[in-house]
Amino acid sequence: MEDKLKKIINNYGVLNQVRKFNEECYELTEAIIRYEEAKLNHFENYDAKDKKLGLKNIAEELADVMVLLEQFKLYYGLTSEEITKIFWSKVDRQLERMRWEDESN
Repeated sequence: MEDKLKKIINNYGVLNQVRKFNEECYELTEAIIRYEEAKLNHFENYDAKDKKLGLKNIAEELADVMVLLEQFKLYYGLTSEEITKIFWSKVDRQLERMRWEDESN
């Protein structure tokens, strides 16, 4: 898999892939907004098929973003372990902020 991802980013170049990443993040955001707005406004009119299609669209856009993230990880020589450590540090920091907010209210 790594060889395939490296081949893609090396073919198109990192700057092009950053632009593509921006586009894909926008598409993911739009898919989530459409789904959540439908839930708020008229989800009762959505049938199971509509809900499934909305979630499938979100999954597809997430996959597009993840493909590009994996390309960047490989391009910059970052490991999953490095990223996971930072990830959990940020999660813990946010939970601490939430505790502080609760105590302040």
